Amino acid sequence: MEFRSRFFDIPAQSCFLFGPRGTGKSTWLRHRLPDALFLDLLEPALHRSLNARPERLRELLAGSPGAEAVVIDEIQRIPELLTVVHALMEEPSPLRFVLTGSSARKLRRGGIDLLGGRAVRRTMHPFMAAELSDFDLGQALQTGLLPLVMAAIDPADVLAAYASLYLEQEVRAEGLTRNVGNFTRFLEAVSFSHGSLLNVSAVARECEVERKVVAGYVGILEDLLLAFRLPAFRKRAKRATVTHEKIYLFDAGVFRSLRPKGPLDRPDEIDGQALEGLVAQHLRAWAAYSRHDMEIFFWRTRGGTEVDFVVYGELGLQAFEVKNAGRVQSGDLRALRAFRDEYPEAETALLYRGRERLRIDDVWCLPVEDFLRRTTPDQGLLAWP
Repeated sequence: MEFRSRFFDIPAQSCFLFGPRGTGKSTWLRHRLPDALFLDLLEPALHRSLNARPERLRELLAGSPGAEAVVIDEIQRIPELLTVVHALMEEPSPLRFVLTGSSARKLRRGGIDLLGGRAVRRTMHPFMAAELSDFDLGQALQTGLLPLVMAAIDPADVLAAYASLYLEQEVRAEGLTRNVGNFTRFLEAVSFSHGSLLNVSAVARECEVERKVVAGYVGILEDLLLAFRLPAFRKRAKRATVTHEKIYLFDAGVFRSLRPKGPLDRPDEIDGQALEGLVAQHLRAWAAYSRHDMEIFFWRTRGGTEVDFVVYGELGLQAFEVKNAGRVQSGDLRALRAFRDEYPEAETALLYRGRERLRIDDVWCLPVEDFLRRTTPDQGLLAWP
């Protein structure tokens, strides 16, 4: 895989590094830590050896006295190793450990040693547009920004196999659900909710399984880092707002690969969902990589007025609406105006598919491709020249 510079920077201390499969964690670490001892728990022989006797980690470290750090890939496959790592970190002059994972499920179970706060937690995301000199919005909406996919000769084939890879290596192998067929149907059904309020009961009816089963499936998706939820923004709310959360699949290309397409599906509807999701994943990566404390929300009143994204924290309060259209219509700004009536201190922007940068009624109307290219950590989202 071709190495590309990332905004992510590795902490100086030991850390957990989480991210979905294909985000380039291992490639990036091998480039940044070339003298580290790498232990890949996806290798069958190494997995069997350490799973049978986790204490063998000490022997492997003794056999590599010159290693400046230790990288253990997919640590969730042998959670018991964390007890040994913890003991090693208690020793004088401890090594620096980087523990990567594409699932947090096993590590959240009771009794798992999470190193007592001695390792910070970081996340790696798909590429951001500003990390790519050859970023193409149209291509990103079709195949997403996963490094694994972008490096492939045939990105569509890799995307088609991506969900199957997770089903085989995570869901089936770890016994996360008894009925993989039901889970596969759930993946298709939940793709229709991408960028929408999460209605577990409606998804359950579509899958023809019990509501509590679907609620568990949503938890699995989040633990496998394949989806995330956005809470409603309710700080100092004057109007009644919804309490439900919105759900997004973590990458626009993965959303496309899971979303069924048929004669009753409008291409512009799917394109709109993909565009909103692409903005969502950029905002999420921007917040994760920034040194400032920032959170991402959405805003929706009980009457149905909705703003797609609200960004709140040390860098201020901004609200964003995303439109998959090449022109700005007066009605497109209605929700942003309502939000600013509620929060006069907020900056507001409409992101659209046109090419002109406009200012209408104190609302920025910005080309979404330019916005994504300019979105860099620790820089204000609307700090344009």
